[in-house]
Amino acid sequence: MPEVAAPQAEVREVLGVPADEAVFDPLPHNPLNGVTAGVWRVTGGGRSAVLKVLTRTKETGVSWAASNDPRHWNFWRREAYVYGSGLARVWERHGIRAPRLLECAERPGGDVALWLEDVPGEPATSWPLARHVEHVRRLGAAQGETGAGEDRPWLSRHFLRDYTAGKTTGAALLDDDEAWRHPLVRSHFPPGLREDMVRLHHDREWFLTVMESLPRAFCHLDQWPANLRSDGHGTGVLLDWAFAGDGALGEDLGNYLPDTVFDHFVPAAELHGLAKSAYDAYVHGLRESGWHGDDRLVRLAVCASAVKYDWLTALMLARADEEPVGYGGTGTVAAAVRYRERGLTLAFLAEWAAEARLLAPQLGFPEAPSGR
Repeated sequence: MPEVAAPQAEVREVLGVPADEAVFDPLPHNPLNGVTAGVWRVTGGGRSAVLKVLTRTKETGVSWAASNDPRHWNFWRREAYVYGSGLARVWERHGIRAPRLLECAERPGGDVALWLEDVPGEPATSWPLARHVEHVRRLGAAQGETGAGEDRPWLSRHFLRDYTAGKTTGAALLDDDEAWRHPLVRSHFPPGLREDMVRLHHDREWFLTVMESLPRAFCHLDQWPANLRSDGHGTGVLLDWAFAGDGALGEDLGNYLPDTVFDHFVPAAELHGLAKSAYDAYVHGLRESGWHGDDRLVRLAVCASAVKYDWLTALMLARADEEPVGYGGTGTVAAAVRYRERGLTLAFLAEWAAEARLLAPQLGFPEAPSGR
């Protein structure tokens, strides 16, 4: 049985067996997030399902605390509403869907249990580059068609601003000479990265204001390979809709590309090529859907999305003496590999930021601050 017990009625309804005959296998997830009590693959009676329990009572750090505000980026019930309303199916005709909701159970203690389809296909963590590009094309078509027309009172607003505001670990180290002299940092962060990341940090408000002023779209806001898999029939199944809400058109792409490298699903050496192919595919998808906007605005959104990772440089400085672990606390990663790959990706994001500073004034935005 899981740490959060599943009532007999839920297991019988979904799997058709008593709870004590079901097997609960924990699945990787972010254990720090205060809205997630746990995630398990549950098998029994020749069937399987994924159980995700949403909560607001879990003790965690301030940066991952659950919120009761329906517009907050970490509103604890949002994912239940996304599934229950059918909004998770809005992109289906373009080949992107969510797992099927099998059961949504309100528990006596206040938690909500989501029983979801156990999708059998290949996880995007092992996809070839061409499959990532195809997913992005579909995403462009889906967002070009739906635009910002999917607003509900429980969808997130100001995600990028609020999400990044709570991530302050190591911020003071950006100006700390000793932190930048750490052997891992000195050996694996590219030359010039310090100046680029310090400037990005100090330009944060400008980037956020630009992002909030760009054309809007209904966004998933947590698209990365660990939240995506194939269903075996050519459709991409997108998991974890807990952050879904308002974003800039192109913001999901600006999240997806760096995250393919930050967690070692794609080598950093391949990021430039993937990013070019993916951006072209995303714009192609937008045009396929009938979108007729200025694609320079989309490019600006993708590039200005670099601000989402402003906090990561500081975190890497703060944790240089810790053993790196994989997502969800599973496994370890060689420190030199992590710092090399992330250093190269942060340098790539610095290029995006520089492009955004050049592009924004051409589109009527104020020029970025002059830096330090």
